[in-house]
Amino acid sequence: MRKKRKSDDGGFSIWRSYSDMMAGVLLLFVLIMCVTLFQAQKSYNDSIKERDEKIALQEEYTAELLAKQMELDEQAKTLEDQKLELKEAEDKSDKQKILLAEMSKQLDEKQKELDALSAQLDEQATQLSEQQTALDEKTEQIASQQKKIDAIIGVKAEVVESLRKEFSANNVSVDIDSKTGAMTLDANVMFEYDSAELTEDGMAALREVLPIYCKVLLSEEYKPYLAEIIIDGYTDNEGDYAYNLMLSQQRSLAVANYLLEIEGDFLSASESIDLKDYLTVNGHSMSNPILDASGNVDKDASRRVEVKFRLKDEEMISELNDIMTAE
Repeated sequence: MRKKRKSDDGGFSIWRSYSDMMAGVLLLFVLIMCVTLFQAQKSYNDSIKERDEKIALQEEYTAELLAKQMELDEQAKTLEDQKLELKEAEDKSDKQKILLAEMSKQLDEKQKELDALSAQLDEQATQLSEQQTALDEKTEQIASQQKKIDAIIGVKAEVVESLRKEFSANNVSVDIDSKTGAMTLDANVMFEYDSAELTEDGMAALREVLPIYCKVLLSEEYKPYLAEIIIDGYTDNEGDYAYNLMLSQQRSLAVANYLLEIEGDFLSASESIDLKDYLTVNGHSMSNPILDASGNVDKDASRRVEVKFRLKDEEMISELNDIMTAE
């Protein structure tokens, strides 16, 4: 009985050892599985991370590709626009070429016109040069004539001033025109109404003024320029023109005759001869009446005798002055 128990204990030990061994193997297997799972999990996590990184890179790459594609699209659009612009520019260039050709043709025509105008201007310049030469000659002629006019005008002004001074020096009051030198005598003082016979007052007035007037004109200074000593008679506007003409002539002649009567009292023999050569008598009837401030005829002032003078070439110079003024 004791042997069998011993045998039973030995068999139990074997199984127990086997069970421990199997348990160790199982534990080892479990450990191996754990390590394998851990490595697998790590490998899986690394794979996930790598996948995510690749996905991120792919997305980044895709975004770059899209950006480049958009840039290419824009460049393509720009290129297309440039092609259109180039085409339009070429079309425009063709039109400009046509336009330039037309303008060139027009310029050629204008050049021909300008050449014709230039020739015409040259011809006109020649004519103007000839006209300028003629104008210069005429200007010199006019300048010479102007000197003569100025000389005569200057002499006349000197004569008028000398007359005024002589009358003033002799305390004689007389109406002398500052421009013409005409001396106006009141017919109402010298003549009775409707008469041509000098009154005593008239002869006294003439004896006072005529010697001074004639002595200045017949002086050696002014006689070379003297052409005429003129006595003009005027009436008012009443009555017949012919009758007034006769009356005005008779009155101016009466003044002239009285001057010739008294000339020997203040003139030398040679001056008396000169006086007869210069003396002219006129009657003007009722022409050139004197008007008052209201524009009506002043009858008293219109009845008058004027004594005046004319210098040599004065009429010609007056005409020349009119021509020069007109030009």
